[in-house]
Amino acid sequence: MPGHRIYSTSVASVYPHYIAKAEKKGRTKAEVDEIIRWLTGYTQEQLAAQLADKTSFEDFFATAPRPNPSRSLIKGMICGVRVEDIEEPIMREIRYLDKLIDELARGKAMANILRQ
Repeated sequence: MPGHRIYSTSVASVYPHYIAKAEKKGRTKAEVDEIIRWLTGYTQEQLAAQLADKTSFEDFFATAPRPNPSRSLIKGMICGVRVEDIEEPIMREIRYLDKLIDELARGKAMANILRQ
């Protein structure tokens, strides 16, 4: 059975929307990148390469070098669904990222967003 359409969508095609959402609320691209690096373990160079290669969300999360073990602390609603209740691993990772970007745009402190 084929996965959700977002799985084959490139991270690079959604990334500008993450940046725009953050900047509209006075946050920065650097903070968005920090969140992505924290969640996945990619270095800034690896992240840039993934974006340049137009890697799909599925491959982006499947090949993440060091998924942060603290990501399981991410809780709450995103798109009307509790993040912690999502069973499909790739969809849960995508929603973790969505939730962190939402928290950034809402003005939450980076230490809290990064579950420190």
